[in-house]
This record gives sequence, structure tokens and C-alpha cells, in this order.
Amino acid sequence: MKIIYATTLALALAACAQAPVQQPPAVPMADSFRDIPAGWADANAKTPLMPADWWTMYQDPQLDALEQQLIANSPDLASALARYKQAQAATGVLRSAESPQLGASLNGQRIRQSDLKPLRGATSPAEYNSGTLTLDFGYEVDLWGRISKQVSAGEAQERAANADLAAARLSLQIQLADALLALRGADADIKLLRETEAAYKRQADLMTQRHDGGTASGLDLARAETQLESTRSLLRQRQAQRSVQEHAVAALVGANAASFTVAPAPDASFTAPVVPVGLPSQLLQRRADIAAAALRVAAASDQVGVARTALFPSLTLGVQAGLQSSNFDQFARVSNLFWAVGPTIAVSLLDGGRRKAQIASAEAVLDEAGQRYRAVVLTAFQQVEDQLALLNNYDEAARFDHSAADAARRALDLAKKRYDQGAASYLEVVTAQTAYLQARRSELDLTTRYRQAGVQLVKAVGGGWSA
Repeated sequence: MKIIYATTLALALAACAQAPVQQPPAVPMADSFRDIPAGWADANAKTPLMPADWWTMYQDPQLDALEQQLIANSPDLASALARYKQAQAATGVLRSAESPQLGASLNGQRIRQSDLKPLRGATSPAEYNSGTLTLDFGYEVDLWGRISKQVSAGEAQERAANADLAAARLSLQIQLADALLALRGADADIKLLRETEAAYKRQADLMTQRHDGGTASGLDLARAETQLESTRSLLRQRQAQRSVQEHAVAALVGANAASFTVAPAPDASFTAPVVPVGLPSQLLQRRADIAAAALRVAAASDQVGVARTALFPSLTLGVQAGLQSSNFDQFARVSNLFWAVGPTIAVSLLDGGRRKAQIASAEAVLDEAGQRYRAVVLTAFQQVEDQLALLNNYDEAARFDHSAADAARRALDLAKKRYDQGAASYLEVVTAQTAYLQARRSELDLTTRYRQAGVQLVKAVGGGWSA
């Protein structure tokens, strides 16, 4: 009857020690994303799955090569992998507590006792040998689930670190694609500025000839020279920006910026595929950072259970055995054998509130992990909606920009004709040229931003889909 009572009490205490499994906090959901561009596919329908090497859908050989170089050489990606390996090793350390521990020690000494040693026997020698071989076996019985909770928390942290690695890999890949798009935009802008510089140079030379011939005023010549020099300045500024962007690509792929180059490709096409976007709830399964945040909630919940088990006794089964002798020549004899067997029960009786404070701390960490999860999820939804809104509006704005550039081109042609016919001043030509250059540069810039928004949407939805 006493055994039954003791067993029941132990089970009751064990139940009290376990913290309830904490689920990630609820996040408000919508039925669908709001700004999905017209004609885009529904991710819930039968659509091709995005491959792990998602960038191949852009059909850009240069991007393919750079992404592969990033995976092989990026120091940031290598450090993220190292952090994951640290988490794996930490989990291995925690799992070791589930197994018995066995240790051995061997000690051999020549000892000289003090003549005035207290309680020294009259026949005790002043000098003697001491040899000891000891085997220690220990095993902690996981009565309250402390060890299993620690292992569970460690495994959750390991999986979270693996999700962090996936998120870091995707983030670096997106940064590279974004930087290459910026580089392509700079190439197109530089090409436009060079063509404009050449046109303005011919125009300034012609104006110089007319001025020398007395058919053009000094004011018209100054305006032509101003346009030429201003365009040259814009070109040099854009070339400097391109160099900085090229250096950023070099750092991403683990190359030395001093010897790294990306060949200009002003006319390179960057195929923008239709990205399927499904329900907001699917985003929770796609994004690695959301998975990592949820796993850290689980790990923090387990740590609350670990902290609560400190209120209860620990039970360790121990065995110690070995050989001990003062005669090294006859050390390995049965008569020199010693051993000790017995359990150890330990409990803290007075700690000044330390364990309760540790429980409160673990619960606060759990609350923090829950709120971090909510923040990550809400930020994810924001990022998707941001990129969808940009794509929707940039697509429409691009049509307006294209129309504006066409209108500016027609205005420039008319201004030149009017000037040649003497019906307008050269200022009208200069104004029309400036407006046309601004319209063309705005069109190129919007094209780059539209493409970058598409790449950022890939990141926002987690880089792809799984069945």
C-alpha cells in the first residue's frame, strides 16, 4: 500500500512539474491577399512548383552563375551554416544527459607524512605509496521530465537554426538578384547617358560652328555647352554608382572587389515570371523565419518545464568501484578491490526564491518568443502586401512613363523643327531635350524597380512552394 501511495505521489508531482505546451499566438488572417495583379496564378490551383534554385525561372545565365558562386563562396552563408552546426552540437550535448555516464581515473603517488600530523598512528610510516584505480558510473533518473524537456528544447532550437540557415540563404540570394538588377538598370542608364552625351556633343559642335559663322548667339552656345557638361557629370555619377553596386555583388559572392567585374549588359532581358500567390495562411508554411519563430516558442515552452522541475528532488543512481593499494607490485589483487553502490537524492530546501525567479524568467522568455512570432508573421504579411501593391502600381505607372517618353520625343522633334524654321528659340529645344532625357531615365528606373519588386515578392512569400 505504501508503494502504491508513493508511486501515485510521484506521478502527481511529475504532472505538476510539466509545463503545458505553449502554442504560438494567434495572428489575424484574411481570406486572400488584396493587391494580386490581374492574370496572376492562384497558388492553390495546379501550378508548377518553384524549384529550390528559384532564380532559374528568370532565365538569366549571368544570374545563374553568380548565385552558384554565392552558394559556394559567401562568407555570410558559411557563418550561418556554422551557427546551425553549433546548434546541432548543442543538441548532442543535451542528448548525452539521457545516457549513463562512466568515468575512470588512475592515481599513483609517493607520499611523505608530516611528523606532527594530527592523529597520526605510532606505527604509521613516514613515507608510503598510494595507488588508486577508480571507475565511476552514474545515471540520473528523469523523474520529472527535466532532461527530456531540455532535449526537446534543444531539438527545437536546432530546427530553428536550420530554418535560420534557409532564411539567410534566401535573403542573400535575393540580395544578389536585387543588386544585379540594380547593376543592369545602371548599365541601361549609362548607355542612355552616353548616347545623349554623344548627341549633345554633336549639337554643341554645330552650335560652335554657327556661332563662329554669326548665325547663333553666344547664349545658345552657352546653353548647348551647359547641357553637354551636365550630361557628362550625370554619366560620371552613374558610373560611380555602378562601381559601388558591382562591389556589393563581389562581397555577396565572396570575391575581392579589386579583381571582380560584371560585364555590362544594358540590353539584357530579365524575364519576369508569373508568381502564384495563394491564401495568407499558406505563408505560415512557406517562410523559414516564421517556422524559426514558432520553433523558438516551443523551445521556450520546454524551458518553462525545465525551470519547474527544479522545485522537485533529483535522483541519481551511482556505482563506484576500483582498486587501491600502497604496494604497486601487488596492485591488481582481489584483496585491493573496493566498491560503493547506492542512489543519491538531492533537493534544495532554501534558495532565497532563486527557483521561483528562474521560473518567472523562463515564462517571460516564453512571452517574448510568442510576441516575436506575432511580429514576424505580421511583418511577413506586410511584406507580401507591400510588394503586391508595388507591382500593381508600378505596372500601371510603367505604361504612363512609356507614354510620357513618347510624348517627350514628339515634343523634342517639334521643338527642333520650330528652331530650324526660326519659329522658336534654342531655349525651347533645350527644355524639350531635358524633358525627354528625364522621361527616358524615369522609364528605365521604373523598369528596374518593377523587376526588383518581383524579386522581393519571391522573398516575401518564402522563396517557393512545396506540395
